[in-house]
Amino acid sequence: MSEDLKTRFEQAVAESKQLPEKPDNMTLLKIYGLFKQATSGDVQGDRPGLTDFVNRAKYDAWQSLAGTSAEQAMSDYIELIESLK
Repeated sequence: MSEDLKTRFEQAVAESKQLPEKPDNMTLLKIYGLFKQATSGDVQGDRPGLTDFVNRAKYDAWQSLAGTSAEQAMSDYIELIESLK
């Protein structure tokens, strides 16, 4: 993985906290999933139960990216944050 990509990813993470307006929930889940895939790889652990709506949605967003490389997830994350600025 190139240092340039890592640097741009870290910059995008910082910028994600300073967006002009809060993204909708589906976009927030996409941001979360891409971040987790880029930093932790494929999802681990059991899917949260039906009553744990928030964590279940987060898990599903991350799970949907299974098999995506860290580099691709970082690149997609950067693109998504850029599109929200």
